[in-house]
Amino acid sequence: MRRFFTSESVTEGHPDKVCDKISDSILDELLRQDPYARAAVECCAAYNTLFITGEVSGNASVDYEAVARRVIREIGYHHGSFAYDACNVLSYVHGQSADIALGVDSSVEKKAGGDELDTLGAGDQGMMFGYACRETEELMPLPIVLSHRLARKLAELRKSRVLPYLRPDGKTQVTVEYEGKTPVRVDSIVVSTQHKETVSQEQIIADVKKYVVAAVVPAHFLDEHTKYYINPTGRFTIGGPEGDSGLTGRKIVVDTYGGRCAHGGGAFSGKDPTKVDRSAAYMARYVCKNLVASGVCDEAELEIAYAIGVARPVSVFIDTFGTGKLPDDVIADIVKKEFDLRPAAIIETLGLRRPIYAATAAYGHFGREEFSWERCDRAEDLKRYLK
Repeated sequence: MRRFFTSESVTEGHPDKVCDKISDSILDELLRQDPYARAAVECCAAYNTLFITGEVSGNASVDYEAVARRVIREIGYHHGSFAYDACNVLSYVHGQSADIALGVDSSVEKKAGGDELDTLGAGDQGMMFGYACRETEELMPLPIVLSHRLARKLAELRKSRVLPYLRPDGKTQVTVEYEGKTPVRVDSIVVSTQHKETVSQEQIIADVKKYVVAAVVPAHFLDEHTKYYINPTGRFTIGGPEGDSGLTGRKIVVDTYGGRCAHGGGAFSGKDPTKVDRSAAYMARYVCKNLVASGVCDEAELEIAYAIGVARPVSVFIDTFGTGKLPDDVIADIVKKEFDLRPAAIIETLGLRRPIYAATAAYGHFGREEFSWERCDRAEDLKRYLK
């Protein structure tokens, strides 16, 4: 069966990603000073102004404006209305709601006499999803992997000044053709990159094909029928928040699996690990990756659902899309037995009270080996269920 699937990514200079990076950099600074700090920090960027909003509690003292200007400078906005030293920064951050804190500080199970890992209740209700498959070494879908690599390459070439005319904003998109579940070729590639006014469209097309596409996409996936759309509207000189508004958490599909699997709806950036929107999504990826790496299945989508103030999930659902070596309900029981899905246990297992989050804010939260939730350290143990 022939089919096509498309995923997109964006560069760190995309206005939504600027907001994600600032939110997560503020979170990192809070956790650096107080590992138990709680935060839900969101940003909105528009033209020449950045709004920082949200709730923070703990013993840290952070200069939000200074962090924001540093991040904007590091991303590369040195000119224009949103330049790091020219934009307006407005902060409206308050303490965490006492009502929410009640449920997080002491779960329903802890109040009933539970153990130490029952201490934290889920910070909110909701469902989180994880996913893994065998398409790539990262156990991720190929379209999102290639899209992220293209976007990251644009930033590398800009910062190294190999292509000095590039500016921070950009988007990428890859369509992959499949035979059954096997990726066989790249059907189309879209790259839109902000640039200086002095460069021609012809040079941009030639350079992107040579320095970006050829360096990132394996040659065996490209053929004479692969279509290229490079800055398809032509001119792209006004970018970032000056060209379009940005908002924390608006690129949740880019952040996860490129649309390949379900998404619970909760964003990640700016949220401390007591928020299961983030920590449980990381744990779900960890579980799925270890299941696939172990050979229990070749593809896995895991849903974990929580009630606010309750430590244990209200449901655990898994779909292996017919690839499981065991029935899906049996695999779900294995997950519940082998992985502790309470928020405090997730934080402990993955080491989430550290300032690690700014690195997640661009180019995807999954498929990158530097993150603890990408370990396959449970795979060998899970193989015993196949005997």
